[in-house]
Amino acid sequence: MTASELLRMLKKGSVNSVEILRSVLKRTQERETSLNCFITRTGKTALDQAEEADSRIRQAGDIPLLNGIPVAVKDNLCTRGIRTTCGSKILYNYIPPYNATCVEKIFDQGAIMVGKTNLDEFGMGSSTENSAFGPTRNPLNPEFVAGGSSGGSAAAVASGETILALGTDTGGSIRLPAAFCGIVGIKPTYGRVSRYGLVSYASSLDQVGALGRSVEDCGLVLNAVCGKDPRDSTSVELERPGFLDSIEKGVRGVRIGLPKEYFVEGMNSGVRDNILRAVEGLEREGARIIDISLPHTKYAISSYYLIATAEASSNLARYDGVKYGFRAGGETSDLLEMYEATRSEGFGSEVKRRIILGSYVLSAGYYDAYYIKAQETRRLINNDFERAFEKVDCLITPVSPFLPFRLGEKIEEPLQMYLVDIYTVSVNLCGLPGMSINCGKSEGLPVGFQIIGRPFDENMVLRVGRAHEIISKANASAEV
Repeated sequence: MTASELLRMLKKGSVNSVEILRSVLKRTQERETSLNCFITRTGKTALDQAEEADSRIRQAGDIPLLNGIPVAVKDNLCTRGIRTTCGSKILYNYIPPYNATCVEKIFDQGAIMVGKTNLDEFGMGSSTENSAFGPTRNPLNPEFVAGGSSGGSAAAVASGETILALGTDTGGSIRLPAAFCGIVGIKPTYGRVSRYGLVSYASSLDQVGALGRSVEDCGLVLNAVCGKDPRDSTSVELERPGFLDSIEKGVRGVRIGLPKEYFVEGMNSGVRDNILRAVEGLEREGARIIDISLPHTKYAISSYYLIATAEASSNLARYDGVKYGFRAGGETSDLLEMYEATRSEGFGSEVKRRIILGSYVLSAGYYDAYYIKAQETRRLINNDFERAFEKVDCLITPVSPFLPFRLGEKIEEPLQMYLVDIYTVSVNLCGLPGMSINCGKSEGLPVGFQIIGRPFDENMVLRVGRAHEIISKANASAEV
């Protein structure tokens, strides 16, 4: 069931929070061994929170927004007293003394944390195969990947091991696993949600977002976590809209752009066909479909991986075995040897690859040629979107040109893995809101499409996504 349905049942008294939690924990017992969604489970803490949620309902006062709903938290978001590993050996024993702002906010709204979910190490990957704690598998077919880097969060929602989940998105890390697992995932505008307590990978790209079983569920989470945070200088002071206020308005008169650069040769035909069918459904409901061009799209992957790795090489310099986390080298008196041993043993191969690449592009003689050029290209990509939004209200694109792939299929080919993100990284480079929503299956595997909105226009993204959900349900009922 969706969080929205459960909240209505909780208010009516037809179910209580402890019953919901026990159902989720039972599901986790049944499926966790095969899926590996969680790094740390917090059943005892969750039970205490569920009892408090039920107590609030009995008292009949103001009921918080997410009261009694189980939520999983990606393991790169700090949780006070509960370890936060980032999927890495180098932080395997790190226990933060504080909560991330987004975690604090869901607690304030009565949510129940069921555990910390698996991810590609430090968010670096597209399949959740780069975790030091083993890969997460796709609940629809465990021989396939769940997507990444928020694969644990997406798989936990899709399998029923949680109702909602928090994820983070640096280049598609919420939208891709949502598409691969057949659920809904939204990355809000950069600055909409505080990044305080998010362990940084690439600070100008990282954003906290939500995963759920419906568009309404994702809107609920945004209502809970958005807002200015004085502890995060990149969070924006804007009046927070009600993210569910216009969700049922439909799409009549909405101008939807289809970028020609996103529908090119080489895309899986099943992905293309399902997305175009979804677009046709929206058009029948009154949306205007407009062909547009984003001419600098072909440079997005190159720009993204130069900027992201440069920022990663800076952010990950703090993991040296001195202040916290894993330390190698025993009792050596040579500080440099200890640094080298700690980083060599503590980081996985993909993290090392990105640190090396990032250090290279920031080095003397290469900074102007690579990093500055990538930032200039980022501006050109952003200009493309600005011109497009003069003609349309939102864009629809694929999330990935591929269906979910088999475990191990791309892990030895980093460049092939990077291309999985070809349709998602531009949204992060430009700080735009983007949401993935399921639009059917091909070869028995889920297909997702992406809705991209203007900066801070998550309401339009949610509105179009909700219209697609209604159309899909009507079509399913007609087929039955």
